[in-house]
Amino acid sequence: MARRREFLLNTLARPALLGTAASLGAGAALAQETPLRIVVGYAAGGSSDRVARIVADRLQHELGMPVIVENKVGAGGRVSAQYVKNAPANPPLLLLANPAVMVVSPLVVSDLGYQPEQDFVPVSEVNNYVFGVAVGAAVPVRELQHLLAWMRANPRSANIGVPATGSLPHFFALMLGQKAGVAAEAVGYRGSAPLLTDLIGGQIPVAVDTLDALQPQFEAGKLRLLAVSSEQRLPDLPQVPTLRQSGVDLAASGWNTLFAPRSMPAAQVDRYAAAVHKAMQDKEVIKQFKANHLDPVVSTPAQTRESIAAYRRQWEPVIRNSGYRP
Repeated sequence: MARRREFLLNTLARPALLGTAASLGAGAALAQETPLRIVVGYAAGGSSDRVARIVADRLQHELGMPVIVENKVGAGGRVSAQYVKNAPANPPLLLLANPAVMVVSPLVVSDLGYQPEQDFVPVSEVNNYVFGVAVGAAVPVRELQHLLAWMRANPRSANIGVPATGSLPHFFALMLGQKAGVAAEAVGYRGSAPLLTDLIGGQIPVAVDTLDALQPQFEAGKLRLLAVSSEQRLPDLPQVPTLRQSGVDLAASGWNTLFAPRSMPAAQVDRYAAAVHKAMQDKEVIKQFKANHLDPVVSTPAQTRESIAAYRRQWEPVIRNSGYRP
């Protein structure tokens, strides 16, 4: 009788034990999956870095695997593209890149080390943004035309900080110098964070950067925001005019987009694209983007390719006609 009771207990327990073992096995397999890394070409704390970390946090849930942000800083973001292009297939990498890396640099840098359309596959655009022109508290101007007059009166001090050499803010800086009639020097930084530190500290008098980087410091009273690059005044900054309203005929925006190396299998690219597409519709993700003064975008790979191609057609003649060379 005792043996029969033991047999029945073992028989009843076996499916549960098997189920537990299978569950543990699946969990272990998930935990062992190689983490996905999102590579950013700018310093931690800047605009691109914040975007990557918001997206990475949600992607972990969508993919069921660790997602890590890795900063590879240098050469205005080009180091990150070279790194992702030349990295082995495993562990998997995605590149978060902007127009400086994928549009501007290919037109002006001879030894680029990568070709955007040949070496990378667009996965998804994740946000777009506009730019702002700001001055530190020590600069005695409150309007953009006043800034141009100050630059004419102080040509040796007409240094304009930008978050990266060869970025769109770099070209805005050159255009401001042309408008003022002085040879303004664009001083490239390794991202927004060190640029803002120097602007607030008085080491650089003027900066052109993404609005999401400038706006919190403007609202805190640490700098003055003179103009924005949007087509119209922004609802949350009605007191700040556009560049065109300030006498500079320029309106422009930028973007952050995830790219996969061309070597990544198509099925894997599709998996990541679907996960990003879903992540960018999450209410908490949208809330975090808005809290950081960023405009989230939901996009498919096809839509992203089309958007980048249109952007390249718009800016290629501007960049070539500028004559700029690093």
